[in-house]
Amino acid sequence: MTTPLLQAHHIFGFQGSVVNNVLYFDDQSIIFPSGSGCVRYNIDQKWQKFITGSEKSRGMLALALSPNRRYLAISEKGEKATVSIYDVQHDQSRKRKSLSVNDLQAQEFISIAFSPDSKYLIAHSGQPDWTLIYWLWKKQKIVGVMKTTTNTNPIYQVSFNPQDNAQICVVGDGVLKLLRFADGNLKQTNFQKLELQNFLTHAWMSEDRIIVGTDKGKLYLFELAELRWEYKIVLEHRPSTSISQMPLPPPALPKITAMTIYSKGFICSPGPSVVYIFEKGEEKDTFKKTRVIRIPQDPFSTDPTQAEQQEILTLCLSPSEETLIASTNKNQLYSITLSSAEMSKGEVAQFEILSQSFHSNIITGLDICVRKPFVVTSSTDRSIRLWNYETNVLELYKEFQEEAYSVALHPSGLYILVGFFDKLRLMNLLIDDIRSFKEFTIRSCRECSFSHGGHLFAVVNGNVIHIHSTITFENQINLKGHNGKVRAIAWNMDDSKLVSCGMDGAVYEWNTLTGKRESECVLKTCSYTGISISPDGKCIFAVGSDRTLKEITDSQIIREVPSNDVAYTSIVLSRSGRMLFVGTANGTVRSMKVPLPVKQEWNEYEAHNGPITKMAITNDDQYLLTVSEDSCLVIWKIIDKEGRVLKQDKELGHAEEILITKSDLQEKNQLTLELKTRVEELKMENEYQLRLKDMNYNDKIKELTEKFIQEMEALKTKNQVLKTDKEKVEIKHKEDTVMILDKHSKEIEDLETMNNQKLMLEYEKYQELQIKSQRMQEDYERQLIEMDESKTQALEELTEYYETKLQEKATLITQLQEDSRQQIKESDETKKQIEEDCDREIQDIKIKYERNLRDEKEANLRLKGETGIMRKKFTSLQKEIEDRQGEIEKLKTEHQKLHGVIRSLEKDIQGLKKEILERDETIQDKEKRIYDLKKKNQELEKFKFVLDYKIKELKQQIEPRENDIKEMKEQIQQMENELELFHKHNAQLELNIGELKQKLKATEAEMRKEMEKVHRVESVVKRFKTDVYNCVGFIQDPKKLKESVQQLYEKYVPQTDVFDIAAIDSDIQREFGRQRNHLEKSIATLQKKLLKDAEIHRADNVRIMQENVALIKEINDLRQELKIARIKVHDLEVTLGTLKKTKKPCAHDFKDNCSRSGTVARLNFDQESERIIEMQRLEIKQLREKIQTLEERQQTVSVLPALTVL
Repeated sequence: MTTPLLQAHHIFGFQGSVVNNVLYFDDQSIIFPSGSGCVRYNIDQKWQKFITGSEKSRGMLALALSPNRRYLAISEKGEKATVSIYDVQHDQSRKRKSLSVNDLQAQEFISIAFSPDSKYLIAHSGQPDWTLIYWLWKKQKIVGVMKTTTNTNPIYQVSFNPQDNAQICVVGDGVLKLLRFADGNLKQTNFQKLELQNFLTHAWMSEDRIIVGTDKGKLYLFELAELRWEYKIVLEHRPSTSISQMPLPPPALPKITAMTIYSKGFICSPGPSVVYIFEKGEEKDTFKKTRVIRIPQDPFSTDPTQAEQQEILTLCLSPSEETLIASTNKNQLYSITLSSAEMSKGEVAQFEILSQSFHSNIITGLDICVRKPFVVTSSTDRSIRLWNYETNVLELYKEFQEEAYSVALHPSGLYILVGFFDKLRLMNLLIDDIRSFKEFTIRSCRECSFSHGGHLFAVVNGNVIHIHSTITFENQINLKGHNGKVRAIAWNMDDSKLVSCGMDGAVYEWNTLTGKRESECVLKTCSYTGISISPDGKCIFAVGSDRTLKEITDSQIIREVPSNDVAYTSIVLSRSGRMLFVGTANGTVRSMKVPLPVKQEWNEYEAHNGPITKMAITNDDQYLLTVSEDSCLVIWKIIDKEGRVLKQDKELGHAEEILITKSDLQEKNQLTLELKTRVEELKMENEYQLRLKDMNYNDKIKELTEKFIQEMEALKTKNQVLKTDKEKVEIKHKEDTVMILDKHSKEIEDLETMNNQKLMLEYEKYQELQIKSQRMQEDYERQLIEMDESKTQALEELTEYYETKLQEKATLITQLQEDSRQQIKESDETKKQIEEDCDREIQDIKIKYERNLRDEKEANLRLKGETGIMRKKFTSLQKEIEDRQGEIEKLKTEHQKLHGVIRSLEKDIQGLKKEILERDETIQDKEKRIYDLKKKNQELEKFKFVLDYKIKELKQQIEPRENDIKEMKEQIQQMENELELFHKHNAQLELNIGELKQKLKATEAEMRKEMEKVHRVESVVKRFKTDVYNCVGFIQDPKKLKESVQQLYEKYVPQTDVFDIAAIDSDIQREFGRQRNHLEKSIATLQKKLLKDAEIHRADNVRIMQENVALIKEINDLRQELKIARIKVHDLEVTLGTLKKTKKPCAHDFKDNCSRSGTVARLNFDQESERIIEMQRLEIKQLREKIQTLEERQQTVSVLPALTVL
């Protein structure tokens, strides 16, 4: 088999001693120190990623995260003070650089910080140097160094200005310095004169503002090194609610231990377990305390107030400023959402534990079980914690008044064995508590262990091993033989053997049945610390102070494996017997294969920041568990070469049973019953309230429907009125339009006449102007001819003049050419003379320059010294160039981001353009529809015009029947008068109802009087009871009792016949009740009748209205018939008139015939009209009779029956 591999799975623990020990990587994950490295922990999804420390590191001292959240700097203690820088955004958190200084005597950097652009790093060393080192860390180049203080005044914190790479702040005991890096040196800028105090922490508020806190609880705000604001914190001490009887600690003094900045102000911790939030005040440069956040008490501790004594070391705010995390000196992490703190403004908000509660001191005990995925640990912080290694959760946790030296977990996972200073206790693991149920008088038990079967447990008391029964608790065997303290024990697989090792250098193998020692191996030069036995029980592996791993079989050391000068502290063997794991004093874990190889072959893993105290391996060989003096528990996954987890036995499942006491179960059952009853009561109340609401809503709906119906009727009437008004307005409008059209036509005619006259005048003027223009054209033609003649003469004269001038110029050119030739000859001669002079001058200049070269060589030597100075300036300029390049890179990244934004915006624009096109199409469709509707509207207007014309004709025909309509209106008015009578009857009914209501009020008043009487009687009864109670006091004295009874009788029974009065009173009450019931019934019947009458009345009104409408329709029809009849009559009259005119007087017979026929037609028409009128009169009579019958019915209904008052 190959050497097994380990992979860190989860870690429980926190290193509170590290400076700046909590850092937000993003809104969901944080970085904090744990074990030998750092952990990146996701708060929401609960996963962990590990950043392993350096191999030669002796522990971490400070952390710093770069502003771009990419690089993590860890200050590590060792032979040299080093700063390791890791790339956190890389999946495996790759180590980038390791910075150290050779000349430093200090072995640690106490505080480190990144520059705003993440290119520079400052680190402040500890004693005895106390120097500040300024690095360009990517090139591992030291840019500046400065000693900031002496040994007497320690430094606590250094930081960069968040906007300036060159400005640094340093605070310490009596130290407050503001440094600036310029010209390759760190220079100090003096603060305003201030008393030297112990400055513990500081934070940058802005580019030129810094806030500082002291150990006396004072806050100072500086702007450009000048004091702007000062504030003294006074702690508000809460009254203690602790249950324990331990004496309370003295109230703590204010002390600013941690500080951080946020957008509204700053947050600081002025005392134990307290955080104050300060926000900007109304005045300039002032801050006011707005909220207080506290760490709550620990309910699982024997002294809950201990949690309130924790000192907050670091405050860390998430990038979105939603959550605040605080770390304490007890290795705990707390968090709070600031929104919840804002909700509880005015009240004290409380922190919550971030993930789990961790151990705060050395872990001394570790054990696992078979049936459950549980791990139990004990620590010198007086707590026992039960962890789940599958879900990575803290299952149970309890603190005791004494320190727990050792712990063992039963294989069933239901019991634990804990060794305290005075006793050994066997405890039950309940659902929410750890309770003791058996105590053994074994003091200072440093080692204990259950057997694999769980029926036995072994306990170490000094150099003696006691074996007890888990069932009977009897001490079965005591194993004696060690001369020194026993340091480790181990059972074999079948529990028949027990192996022990001690400080005396002895390894013994015991028979647990007989108590005899079967084998022994003694090496006095070695003090053993850990032991393990193989599954077959043949081989024993032991480690001790001689820094070797020993394999023992048959009382002999077969093989020794040296550790290379590292002390082994613990050892564990896998259940399969093929893998061996060893813990060292350096905190590392070594994995080896079994059988042990000849050569030194192992894999070493950085695990803890202190010696490993205990190790355990799970029953399925899946996980390795290690604990250390650094208060951390690390869970490792055991994997093969290919990174696969070892196969798990699926048949062995974990048990889900838990222990609970009967009283707790009864309490919980009672609680559930109470909650169920409460739920039922709430259901009943809710149902009752729902019914009430339904009733109210139904009533409201009825009221609304009635209102709605009334409004509908009112609107209908209004609509009819508006229709009539509309018709009237339309008639007026049409008349007005006719008038306007007439006026318009007249005005058009007038305008036409006027315009014709004007046109005639203008035409005459136009003819005159034409004649004038012809004359002007003739004059201009004459002038043009004359001008052409004059131009030709002038041209001829100019040509002659310029030809003479050209001849003169040609002669001048020839003369100038001759002059130029002569000048060229002269220039050649002068050139030769100048060359000769130049040669002479060159020789003179050579001599001069040779002399100058000698001078310059001498000057060069001087300038070399100056170039050294210039090189320094050049390096500073290069740094500036690099800074600028970094800025350019930032701008490029911003440019790329903006390009991405532009692309997304362009996509949005394209989408919007598509939407615009779609909307344009819809608009076009709607415009087409509008155009079609306009066409239809025009056609309808044409129809309207035709209909208007027809309406006019019809109105002219309706005029003769308007008189008949007036008569019908008078009849309608009579009907309305009759309706008013009905309304009066209704008013009388309402008056009757009012009288009944008054009677009801009178009965209610009588009821009140009777209630008052009842109250009086009750008071009399109470007085009578008191008097009777006084009489009872004279029970032993018969005379006094008799006298008191007589007095009672005289006082309360003045009448003779009590029984008659009581009978009479009861009769009166019955009669009163009977009359009251009768009145209530009568009122109910009257109300029902009223409702019925109102409905009948309403139906009659509707029916009458319908009949009126039918009558109006008939009247309109009759009017039309009358009109037709009149037209016929008129036509007949016209025909008769024309015949009279056309016929001759001699045709007498024909005249007679015509006259007879006309009279017959006239007689027929008169008879028809009389018959129609008679028919109408008969219908009107019938309608009146119907109305009278309806009125009689209503009167009979409206008469109420007389009330019989008893």
